[in-house]
Amino acid sequence: MATIKSPQDTDGYNADVEKLRDEEYPMLNGSIYLDHAGTTPYPKSLMDRFAHEMTSNLFGNPHSASASSQLSTSRIEDIRLRVLQFFNADPADFDVVFVANATAGIKLVAEAMRALPGGFDYAYHQLSHTSLVGVREEARKSVCVDDGQVDGWLAGDCPFGNDDSTDSTVLFAYPAQSNMDGRRLPSSWTRQLRQHKTPGVKRTYTLLDAASLVCSSPLDLSHPETAPDFTVLSFYKIFGFPDLGALIVRREASDVFNTRRYFGGGTVDMVVCLREQWHASKGHHLHERLEDGTLPVHSIVALGLAMDVHESLFGSMQKVAAHTQFLTRRLHDGLRSLRHGNNEHVCTIYSSDINNQTGSTFDNGPIIAFNICNSLGAWMSLTEFEKLATLKQFHIRTGGVCNPGGIASALGLQTWEMKHNFTSGFRCGTDNDIMAGKPTGVIRVSLGAMSTVSDVDKFVDFVGEFYRDDSLPFRQPEPALLPHRKEPRLHIQAISVYPIKSCGGFQVPPGVNWEVRPEGLAWDREWCLVHRGSGQALSQKRHPRMALIRPWLDFERGELRVTYEGHDAPPDLPKGITVPLSKNPEVFRHHLGSARSMSSRVCGEEIVAQTYASAEINNFFSGVLEVPCVLARFPPGGEGKSMRHSKAHLQKHQGKQYPASSSCPGLPSPPESDSERSSERRILLSNESPILAISMASLDALNKEIKLKGGREVSAAVFRANVVVASSVSPASSLQETTPYGEDNWSTLRIGHHNFKMLGSCRRCHMVCINQETAEKSEEPFVTLSKTRRFDGKVFFGTHMCYTPGAEALAEPLSKEAQHPTIRVGDVVRPDL
Repeated sequence: MATIKSPQDTDGYNADVEKLRDEEYPMLNGSIYLDHAGTTPYPKSLMDRFAHEMTSNLFGNPHSASASSQLSTSRIEDIRLRVLQFFNADPADFDVVFVANATAGIKLVAEAMRALPGGFDYAYHQLSHTSLVGVREEARKSVCVDDGQVDGWLAGDCPFGNDDSTDSTVLFAYPAQSNMDGRRLPSSWTRQLRQHKTPGVKRTYTLLDAASLVCSSPLDLSHPETAPDFTVLSFYKIFGFPDLGALIVRREASDVFNTRRYFGGGTVDMVVCLREQWHASKGHHLHERLEDGTLPVHSIVALGLAMDVHESLFGSMQKVAAHTQFLTRRLHDGLRSLRHGNNEHVCTIYSSDINNQTGSTFDNGPIIAFNICNSLGAWMSLTEFEKLATLKQFHIRTGGVCNPGGIASALGLQTWEMKHNFTSGFRCGTDNDIMAGKPTGVIRVSLGAMSTVSDVDKFVDFVGEFYRDDSLPFRQPEPALLPHRKEPRLHIQAISVYPIKSCGGFQVPPGVNWEVRPEGLAWDREWCLVHRGSGQALSQKRHPRMALIRPWLDFERGELRVTYEGHDAPPDLPKGITVPLSKNPEVFRHHLGSARSMSSRVCGEEIVAQTYASAEINNFFSGVLEVPCVLARFPPGGEGKSMRHSKAHLQKHQGKQYPASSSCPGLPSPPESDSERSSERRILLSNESPILAISMASLDALNKEIKLKGGREVSAAVFRANVVVASSVSPASSLQETTPYGEDNWSTLRIGHHNFKMLGSCRRCHMVCINQETAEKSEEPFVTLSKTRRFDGKVFFGTHMCYTPGAEALAEPLSKEAQHPTIRVGDVVRPDL
């Protein structure tokens, strides 16, 4: 960290703040206010002056002619003028409406726009605070836009579609500065959109959320022709006290409020409510019509005092801006410089690098948003970070920071992923901060006028002390490198998941990492088709056409697309349907308005699954199979009858090389050990275990036997395995792991970086005789299997297994791979015999 050597080195840093903190604020006791908004303490002089005002004067309701009321009115109007002057706004062009906070100002605009004849269309930037996003519920149409779409809008591509048949009013809202990462958006958008003629749009108004910007930077409204129509802000974010906000309205846009319906006390000159219902709104000043009820007089008085103290402490907002920008550069450089012993960055920073910005204005404000990774790339928990930061008296914020679009963009979260996280238990404020290997929020540091170099340096030191690993991480040698192990000779040839039980499979493309969960591979057998009458889950054994129902997982759209590839489909049947990947409760709501669950049976077990309400979805499957059925999803809650467990276990023929023949009926059955008994391993709708694997060496041996008897070879698809393991060397190899049915003697597998436990051989039924490409039935391979792979009268092929975190995943530091286990086609497979 560089130290400050001269005034020139500070580049705007206000060194007097250090002294101010030490001498004037003894109540801090070492607390470090990095997240500045609403936390700024003030010298005793401010509170003394406020107490003096409250004990020396009587402030009455301004809606009266008494002396105390007139004092309130006079003081309020003086402070209203000071607010306009603070933002360089001419009272002839702007009016100030006092509100509770910035959100209250936004709601005031939304109410007025909603009351316009024909309503309004609403566009908001993806970096908008949740309070701006919520306006969309009042709009006739709404759209979330990014920078490119705004530029396209200015070039003539209206975000609502170029339909000039309407004569709509449009409201465009965006933040002056993102409260998530400090990014500043162009102030020129307000002028450009005002001048831009959009086909079919009568007028475009602009709403600027300046709450984050004005904390530490000046807001200049000196040019009304380029200023936003509506600007909202919260004074407590600037001064810390009082809790008060403002809506600044450009007078040329005040006609929006002419059709506002609600009125409150003090905003009308007369109200008639007996035989007739009539009222006359105040019309001299806009704020008189909009400030419903009694104003927070004491808070407005405190605002005037806060402005005095702020000016005496810091001089101007320009000085505050220079001071905070200096600190932001220092903080950014400090966090960026933190590296683990293996040279990996400790912090992943989402805010722009201020050092790379040029000119007198900055594209990023004094906010740093980041996350922390350990030396192995695993994300650190936000909840645990905040607990430790609190103990160390750092005042920061973690989580989604009320900026859903900014969070999604920074963290690469698709819409379907966020909805899926919600249906998997994520809620704002909960500790589910790492889901599917991605963080759900950020660590945010905000710097303000009261922040100091000491604050910044102590925070950087804190992150380095507790989260930097200076040692080179120790990794256990891969089994292939151990002297007693052979060279690895197996790999994953194919990975398949079967989203809808007993229907076609989805082939995982090469190069794609696929998530492994405790209950199996991601998206494997989450859905099933259920008979409307009996509730029985449908199976290919009775309905071979199910093999021709083909799913496609479209993660870009967040949909499961399903088509029927048979040639016998009814002519009026659609080619396919789509089902949302997220467990949106709305898709399960039936005509009575509530979700419907159906009792069903899967592999002899009673389950409860939620059925889809869409007639389009259910009629598609019923039409294809000519069976009255509905699509259902499992599990709805994961409790009671919604919970299933693995039944797979080691068989007699495993662990010893028994002859693979039906001519060995007298072999003794060893007692099942505790380690071999079924454990409480969760599964979804798979028959017996989380994951099913087959070996190509075994399949080749089986096909050889089939061909010797004049039969046709079968493909790996008939066994509906999740993982197909193949040899990486020639078939002539004599190594045991590449010999037919060598998997019978595997106890564990290491695939890539992950460990899997073998649960036992898979018992087979005649469903393996269904061709997965044509849905036709034949005798093979079951006939040949019954002669070559029958033990105690049962036919086996393939092996069950489950994911088991290795020792490295159960101890610190957690690796990225262990935090979000995945496998991919081509991964090396190493069996442990």
